[in-house]
Amino acid sequence: MMYVTRRETFNAAHKVYNPAWDDTKNMEVFGGCANPNWHGHNYTLFVTVKGSINKDTGFVIDLKKLSQLIRKHIIEKVDHKNFNLDVPFLKDILPSTENVVKVFWEVLEEPIANMSCKLHSVKLHETENNYVEYFGEK
Repeated sequence: MMYVTRRETFNAAHKVYNPAWDDTKNMEVFGGCANPNWHGHNYTLFVTVKGSINKDTGFVIDLKKLSQLIRKHIIEKVDHKNFNLDVPFLKDILPSTENVVKVFWEVLEEPIANMSCKLHSVKLHETENNYVEYFGEK
């Protein structure tokens, strides 16, 4: 089994805020991430697929096609957007990095499966010190 990773970047804003809680509780739990005026990140997304090497191409997947797929299904929909307000597939989801990565997996899984390989992991760096990685396990 071979693993291949593509890196993409985007910028987005969000507010991590539980509407069932008051402002004090949200600030206590989420700190500045619950800022009423939002905040943003320069995100780095890593998508790893797994599969067998194609004898004719030497590839598991054509990385140009993988990049195009990620850009079409994720980057074009989230770049310079507000997760809470502008991204339909994140509607009504508390946009923690954990939840965002899980939704990205759900968005990418089927299109990648149609490319003769399988999604292995989605990793999202929110800052240089923080990232979340998801392997599709429920």
